[in-house]
Amino acid sequence: MAKKTITDEDLDLLDELGVEAEPNQTGGRSPREQRVIAGFEEIMRFVEEHGRRPEHGENRDIFERLYAVRLDRIRESPECRQLVIGLDSHGLLGRDSFFPAIIEESHPISDAELLSSLGVPTEPSDITQLKHVRSKEEIRAAEEVAKRNPCLDFEMFRPLFELVQSQLARGERHTRKYKDNAEVKKGDLFVLDGQKVLVAEMGEPFVSDYGRQDRRLRVIYDNGTESDLLVRSLQRALNKDKFSRRITDLDFGPLFSGEEEEEEVAAGYIYVLRSKSNHPFVAQNRSVMHKIGVTTGDVKSRIANAKKDPTYLLSDVEIVATFKLSNVSGKHLEMLLHKFFSSARLDMELKDRFGSQVEPREWFLVPLAVIEEAIQRVIDDTIGGFRYDTDTASIIAAS
Repeated sequence: MAKKTITDEDLDLLDELGVEAEPNQTGGRSPREQRVIAGFEEIMRFVEEHGRRPEHGENRDIFERLYAVRLDRIRESPECRQLVIGLDSHGLLGRDSFFPAIIEESHPISDAELLSSLGVPTEPSDITQLKHVRSKEEIRAAEEVAKRNPCLDFEMFRPLFELVQSQLARGERHTRKYKDNAEVKKGDLFVLDGQKVLVAEMGEPFVSDYGRQDRRLRVIYDNGTESDLLVRSLQRALNKDKFSRRITDLDFGPLFSGEEEEEEVAAGYIYVLRSKSNHPFVAQNRSVMHKIGVTTGDVKSRIANAKKDPTYLLSDVEIVATFKLSNVSGKHLEMLLHKFFSSARLDMELKDRFGSQVEPREWFLVPLAVIEEAIQRVIDDTIGGFRYDTDTASIIAAS
């Protein structure tokens, strides 16, 4: 059998991974088919955990209602049924199974209404396509760029990661979109695959077998692991991860006023949060599920009791970005951003500790990079000529 021709860059990457050059067989699954299978596997996990199918109804949690709609769509599509029938160990695709029949009952909320409230397109074929979320293959490719080992002296680096996080929360540092093949040097900080990354050491330059200059790095991750990948390997990983970020150095100044003069009064902070909830839906969409808010005080103080507050989904949250505001109405900016991303708003109802219904209105299925782009367009006063497109998870020109 003839081997697939691969480029020098491919060989470089394979050599870094310690993988033979023979191409792996993927089984010919399209990205859509892979998402259908992944979606059905989530439903199966729900069934195994709860001992029943996911059900519709206002008394059900919003995530269970999403699984119920997804299962209906898979059952209605012969193509999807054929794709996952071999995985259906609980008889979810047939009308007869050991679970109570539930899909024939009338529901107080229609599928279209539920999908609309979730910010998901209502076309039947789209229920299995989780837009804005990277595929498992993409995530796996980023994770496998280099082998990671436990960092035995991580306690030396832990204070630095904690300091950087607090500086991000105070707006002393920011994150910027990583530019293709941008320079990497000792001490640089990045966000890669959702983790903070520190370039702790750089070896001597050398020329690879392919005639390219490179250097060996010691890279520390904030989860207590490390790797010794090459500069080019780190650059490839950052290029491949569309959510990768560079963490800036200190003292970049306030967002809207260039250099802050003494007479300027800070209007507070606009902040972006990410939920730490272990709920399957949140875990799957964590990288694009963000809360956008404004405070005139300290952001950390604002979120101190997040686990008791339905506004924060009754769970701890992580500060992923803050922007210091000067000479601008924070509330006006917040309303503008909420309106701009309204098509991707995650509507839900939760009960507070007193049993009262609460509707968190500040959570959106939008990548962090897109939120920052929208803020920049507000600064440039060009936001009026654009809109957010949920299909591509990007900002496009308004028609």
